[in-house]
Amino acid sequence: APVAVAATPVKVPTQLACPPTVVVEEGEREERMAHAKGLKMLPISDVDIQWLHVLSEGWAFPLMGFMNEDEYLMSQHFNVLRGKDGKLHNQSVPIVLHASDEEKEKLEACEEIALTEQTTGKILAILKNPHFYAHNKEERVSRTFGLADERHPYAEIVYASGDWLVGGDIEVLEPIRYDDGLDKYRLSPQQLYAKYEELGADCVFFFQLRNPIHNGHALLMTSCREQLIEMGFKNPVLVVHQIGGKVKGDDVPLQQRIEQNEAVLEEGILDPKSTILGIFPSPMLYAGPTEVQWHAKARMNAGCQYYIVGRDPAGMKHPDGSKDLYDAWHGKKVLQMAPGLEELEILPFRVAAYDKTKGAMAFFEPERADDFLFISGTKMRGYAKSGEQPPDGFMGKKAWNVLVEYYAGLK
Repeated sequence: APVAVAATPVKVPTQLACPPTVVVEEGEREERMAHAKGLKMLPISDVDIQWLHVLSEGWAFPLMGFMNEDEYLMSQHFNVLRGKDGKLHNQSVPIVLHASDEEKEKLEACEEIALTEQTTGKILAILKNPHFYAHNKEERVSRTFGLADERHPYAEIVYASGDWLVGGDIEVLEPIRYDDGLDKYRLSPQQLYAKYEELGADCVFFFQLRNPIHNGHALLMTSCREQLIEMGFKNPVLVVHQIGGKVKGDDVPLQQRIEQNEAVLEEGILDPKSTILGIFPSPMLYAGPTEVQWHAKARMNAGCQYYIVGRDPAGMKHPDGSKDLYDAWHGKKVLQMAPGLEELEILPFRVAAYDKTKGAMAFFEPERADDFLFISGTKMRGYAKSGEQPPDGFMGKKAWNVLVEYYAGLK
């Protein structure tokens, strides 16, 4: 049966609703860069730069910089921030910048600090009115991930970071670029709003993933678009949004995911006329239902009105390998009641599997369970690593070859 979705009246996305950025205007960049060169400097890591990117484009609005202590406490204890107008905005994960004892001692009396790329020394931003406060790493990890285990991939990053956090509004001196051939996919909320207008969208829905797209994913996305048309929309536009920041070592790298997604569009498995392929700059935290709120809230700042949520979003195995770390369906339930997300409609996930009677991916029917084959991500990667072909109809041929070539290259 089709998923029931409330036909709530929705405003067409327009540039007027777009969040503000903190990137310095082009005509002022030379002067602000000259000013930044005279400031004391704080080197920041690649993951910090990914968060700087997130903040610079308004994905975390109303947050205009790295969290001060009050914002951090609101996020950690209540999963929200309060805007200047008193409105509560969901912010389920902390966006913070760390510093060592030595860095705090050097910088805490400064009115402004220049943030620099750790490896090259390039000045990226100015942090204004810095506020230092203690970094209780174990509490942060426990509240964010539901465990304190150092083997969790993002907990490992937290435990290795400085003993202080430093907050303050930021000025980013120029748009963040990676020069990896993928910057054209890193569409800011502002660029996405322009794209909706160009495509004549009257509704926008998002599907976030950190994996290649198989035909089950495509079936779900296509089905959701059909539902939206049945609700009266004329031109729903889908944004396929790949996580662009740091991921676990066993996840398929971004370059290959984008190449594979492009093949899916070229093969017509998804309609290129009503689909935008984009990259979301956030790192992956693997924080389950806590993180899925962040994923949804950020997309709201990019005009998302309907959000597809799947099984075990932002999940992973427990570090000891014994079980899934989070309940597979709590992400969906949490999104339907999270504070600050009331204006977002959730499109629940319908489970797709390989239907052996049709030779294609189809929605699972429990009454004929024996007709279906479930191909997990682990099993899919196993096929690709060995060069074994999955069943016909599981994934487009060109899209599949991208994965086979990637794993062959690793050998």
